[in-house]
Amino acid sequence: MSFHVFISFSFFPCVFPECYYNGDAGFSVSPLLFGGLRMNITLIGMPGSGKTTIGKALAKDMGLTALDSDREIERLHGGTLAEIIARVGQTEFRHIEEEVNAHLQLDNSVISPGGSVIYGPKAMAHLRDISRVVYLQLSYGHVAERLGDLAARGVTFAPGQTLLDLYNERCPLYEQYAHIILPCDGKSIDEIVRMIRTRL
Repeated sequence: MSFHVFISFSFFPCVFPECYYNGDAGFSVSPLLFGGLRMNITLIGMPGSGKTTIGKALAKDMGLTALDSDREIERLHGGTLAEIIARVGQTEFRHIEEEVNAHLQLDNSVISPGGSVIYGPKAMAHLRDISRVVYLQLSYGHVAERLGDLAARGVTFAPGQTLLDLYNERCPLYEQYAHIILPCDGKSIDEIVRMIRTRL
């Protein structure tokens, strides 16, 4: 005989799972946020800040699903980011990126969008509405040290723009849209995951 017993921890001012017992299946958990709302977390930051890697580690740690929205763009439009940009141009790519991120419908997920997502106000308004937005803040020196072939990564530059120009242009936008700003210089993946969980 199968039965459910629900135990809610929503009266705590932080993240706890709702647990339920399902007969022989034992206890199951569904991650929830603040009084029963479904949880999503969005990680934003410069290329090289570790959004995808940290997103996967955070999702595993919290029992959530990891989604890299750049891979979703590649799936929908056929090709790598670099190939799509070469085919449609930077302006149209930014439109594609905004539309994909503005229409994500997810529950219990860690979302890792591309670094240029902050140029799309519609996308950022949607991500702020459905998730807690965490800015993985790195100094310019750490960003420059980590990045390899920028074109292969699908990083979009204006003509004549340098990486430092791009960094200075984007950082205020990351700060503007973030619910949480997390300094990450010198921190390991595990440390960053713990910091995010503490700050949610």
